[in-house]
Amino acid sequence: MAAGRRAWAEVDLGAIRHNASLLSDLVAPARLCAVVKASGYGHGSVAVARAALEGGASWLAVALVEEGAVLRRHDIEGPVLLLSEPPVDAMDDVVALRLTPTLYTEQGVEAAAKAVASAGAPPLSVHVKVDTGMHRVGASPDGALAVVQAVAGLPELTFGGLWTHFAVADEPDHPFTGEQCDRFEAVIERVVAMGLRPPLAHACNSAGALASPAARHDMVRCGIALYGVAPSPALAAVQPALVQDGHGLRPALSLRAKVSYVRRVAAGEAVSYGLRRPLERAATVATVPVGYADGVPWRLGVCGGEVLIGGRRRPLAGSVTMDQILVDCGDDDGVVPGDEVVLLGRQGDEQITAWDWATLVGTIAYEVLCGIGPRVPKVYV
Repeated sequence: MAAGRRAWAEVDLGAIRHNASLLSDLVAPARLCAVVKASGYGHGSVAVARAALEGGASWLAVALVEEGAVLRRHDIEGPVLLLSEPPVDAMDDVVALRLTPTLYTEQGVEAAAKAVASAGAPPLSVHVKVDTGMHRVGASPDGALAVVQAVAGLPELTFGGLWTHFAVADEPDHPFTGEQCDRFEAVIERVVAMGLRPPLAHACNSAGALASPAARHDMVRCGIALYGVAPSPALAAVQPALVQDGHGLRPALSLRAKVSYVRRVAAGEAVSYGLRRPLERAATVATVPVGYADGVPWRLGVCGGEVLIGGRRRPLAGSVTMDQILVDCGDDDGVVPGDEVVLLGRQGDEQITAWDWATLVGTIAYEVLCGIGPRVPKVYV
């Protein structure tokens, strides 16, 4: 832990390795691409990447060239896929770092080829992305054929893969995933008819990998599942064997702190900003040095948020502040400064998950994990 901090995120690298191994076995013979963008969903990209590769992943994926650079600076080799087309002025770095760019525009193809030629580098393997209905990035099905042809016609580039991304795979009963699969299959068939069979075709994110076996193709890109968290509550219900802690995917991150101060507050008094909830009875109130600047959602203080102290659930006593929370410990006068507090994770027989927070505050587990602030030190176990 960083000196002076009494809150930290604990990341279980054994859980990452376990999850990567489980997912690799599940999707075989398809390959596993471990998505480590956004600092490994708040877990730390470098440590997670190493653990995922040890567990069976053969590819890594990031969103930004800068994220790929971090991996290379830490001597992480092997293929790293950029999930969006890099800016034209970043293509020189893409080539120098030996990253695999996603391309879907004529300008991107030209820039990639020019960067290879300028560097005198070997041909650069690229993947072409097809927009099959999410409408975020990617070429239309007809446009993707033109991009593939352009790539194949340039000696500086190699057509290494064709892919798409699902919009609603975390809703297992939604019919649109099937429509996207059909559109992607049609593009693959047209590319093959051109004599340009993609070495790697991939469509599945974590949700698709778990719920749509027929769509796994040659590779799946797993983010949230790699970290041991279900892509959605609905998918957790569909795939219990893969999302139950200890029996399948294992949550890798816990958010912990230590009680910094304890006081007795009289019945009828209120605590924290706004003094919104007077105590119904006298209570021991513990101060914990972690707040919304560290990723604890402000709304947890007004919608029933809890923490674990001494293996018991304890409600927040008032508003979450920037640096601290206050916890209602009731009549328990045994809580003292230095006691461990679990905000996310397990303590004794109790557990608080990222989806518990997300459900309370009206968001998704992804945002909870990615929201843990940079001043929270990570401890790897």
